[in-house]
Amino acid sequence: MAVLAASCAALTALAGCGIRTTTVPVDDGPAPSRVACAPPKAPATPGPDAMAEKIYLVCNTQVTPVSRSVEVRDGRIERFNEVRLLLAQLQISPRTAESKAGFSTAVPGTLEVFATGQGDHKDALLLNDRPQDLPSFALAQIVCTLAADPLISPGGSVVLGGPGPDSKLRSYTCTPDLRTRSDAADSAGTPVS
Repeated sequence: MAVLAASCAALTALAGCGIRTTTVPVDDGPAPSRVACAPPKAPATPGPDAMAEKIYLVCNTQVTPVSRSVEVRDGRIERFNEVRLLLAQLQISPRTAESKAGFSTAVPGTLEVFATGQGDHKDALLLNDRPQDLPSFALAQIVCTLAADPLISPGGSVVLGGPGPDSKLRSYTCTPDLRTRSDAADSAGTPVS
């Protein structure tokens, strides 16, 4: 009798879990993840030909800073070389510890950056793709990484543009929306005149 009562209680508990069946497919987004997005610890002191850099990687539908030890040839780095170095770091696959912690990258390996070097916006950076055409988290990774570097962006914002005369320059900052919303790239940045 006790076994029958326990079986009935278990069946009732399973039947009343609150999820209704449906005959049509439902897309409620990605399944929740238990990954904590805790960035792996960077080496306490980088080697003599390396420096600690902060880049932003994707984890659990947001971008999060991760410290990396990055090799530098002559110990001194200029602004545009720093931009290229950070972009290259965003394009490579996450390191083993980063991958295990749930980090990935959305920045395409084909993306290139060029300095304008002229006019009122000589510090603007041109990409070979229009920023608004990039995947949203790729744009967030680029903006947050570049805007956090005082050599590249002393004021905390970065001016980006794309190829061709129809691509207008926009000033971007690493806002909470850009870091956490998958559609934020559509309205990110302010036009630069």
